[in-house]
Amino acid sequence: MQRYLKVLRLFWSAAIASELEYRINFLIATLSSLGNLIGSLFGLFLFYRTGYTFAGWSWEAALVVLGIFTLLQGFSATFLAPNLNRIVRHVQEGTLDFILLKPIRSQFWLSTHTISPWGLPDLIFGCIIIGYAGQRLGVSIDKYLLSIVPLSFSLVILYSLWFILGSMTIWFVKIYNVTEVLRSLLEAGRYPITAFPTVYRFFFTFVVPVSFLTTIPAQAVLNRGEITWFIGAGGLALVLFLISTWFWQFALRFYTSASS
Repeated sequence: MQRYLKVLRLFWSAAIASELEYRINFLIATLSSLGNLIGSLFGLFLFYRTGYTFAGWSWEAALVVLGIFTLLQGFSATFLAPNLNRIVRHVQEGTLDFILLKPIRSQFWLSTHTISPWGLPDLIFGCIIIGYAGQRLGVSIDKYLLSIVPLSFSLVILYSLWFILGSMTIWFVKIYNVTEVLRSLLEAGRYPITAFPTVYRFFFTFVVPVSFLTTIPAQAVLNRGEITWFIGAGGLALVLFLISTWFWQFALRFYTSASS
């Protein structure tokens, strides 16, 4: 574990140093994140402007969901997209051969090799929205701490789904469009799950687990979640992570290296 942490520190320090050579990108990323956030707030406002509310979700409670969604966007832009979207290129260019020869797990290398600070604005904006809504609702600090657990499950679920799709590039090199479809489906997470009809609630809970990404952590912040859903989120995160690990090893059996 200590060796992996040392490698991780070297990875990220080199990646940040490289990215900071283009500091104007941070300003552009901030403006882009701000624009996306304003668009999301406006879309949510359209529902609430006439007094309409999603069942059981006030304006402030819905803001908590949006804040968590924004956090997940920041996490994706910082950790997932810079790494997992490159799996396709490694397969296309044959550089996956060099990764497989390294004395560390290939899944760890592919998942953590780089980091992008340009997702930081979304992380900051997400925390600001959650803090503002929580202050209006009188949320105590212990509820924020409690929500860290289901939020961690959300991050693992999102990573696992993304990595499984990325692993499919072993068979289908041009898999990038599929990851874009996943990201589009996850856009539904900006609203509470009760905003959708029953059929869509089932789909976004048991087929594409959007509700486990945003609604359940928000319920933990608001102290209205059920322990069974928290346990279900933890079980789903564990199962998907194990599946992602197994699926990568399975996919490698069909990988034809550039030198063969």
